[in-house]
Amino acid sequence: MAFIEMFHPSKKPSDVTLQTLQEFLKYIADFHFTETTQSRIISGIKHFFKFLVLENYIQTSPAELLETPRIKRKLPVFLSVEEIDLMLSFIDRSTPEGERNLAMLETMYSCGLRVSELISLKLSDLHINDGFISVIGKGDKQRLIPIGKSALRLIDNYLTHHRNHIKIKKNNEDMIFLSKRGTPITRQMVFYVIKDLSEKAGIKKPLSPHTFRHSFATHLVEGGADLRAVQEMLGHESITTTEIYTHLDQHFLRENILSYHPRNNLK
Repeated sequence: MAFIEMFHPSKKPSDVTLQTLQEFLKYIADFHFTETTQSRIISGIKHFFKFLVLENYIQTSPAELLETPRIKRKLPVFLSVEEIDLMLSFIDRSTPEGERNLAMLETMYSCGLRVSELISLKLSDLHINDGFISVIGKGDKQRLIPIGKSALRLIDNYLTHHRNHIKIKKNNEDMIFLSKRGTPITRQMVFYVIKDLSEKAGIKKPLSPHTFRHSFATHLVEGGADLRAVQEMLGHESITTTEIYTHLDQHFLRENILSYHPRNNLK
């Protein structure tokens, strides 16, 4: 509206053409908005003119052919298997919290869980004999995820020798990972544990709980796992979301080739 008032004060919404909108895009380009911001602005314009069509204010939308800038997808940060092992080696297993943290991070990495899925994991979600856990993900959608023997062994150790000594607060009896106060562990605590371990391990990457999920998916793709299977385990709505890990895999291959090919090491 500000653009129209400045440059085309006599125009009504019904007078706006594709050319007018293209002029507007050139105008906002001078503000150096990111591709994401520009896409959001264009999306708003398209919805506005769609509304005008639905209300019979105009016959066709001038924004239909308006092109949205391509958004570059950032490759997520992930850890190597060696970096994960190094971080876990700094956990103090002489304390109940240490045993809990080890079981917690191993489970997150073994199953590719979101932090919200990890902290809400229940005893009733464990299907030990079948080697699966059930998880409620985004959109309240349930999915079954295979869980590794190492994670199951650590969960069993934590439940048997440490969790059963905690005075559990009412209504939290079914929650697996608990604080010393007997309440469910928070996402902030998971973030703190990962940050503390990364500092001790000397890992300089910007890490978060989601890094373990990215690492899980990356290592599966690197190992040749079927992309559809990875999609199912991650609970992605669209396969295009999962496909980013194929780009990571290509990046991984390129780095290895450049690092180890004899012709690339010549001075």
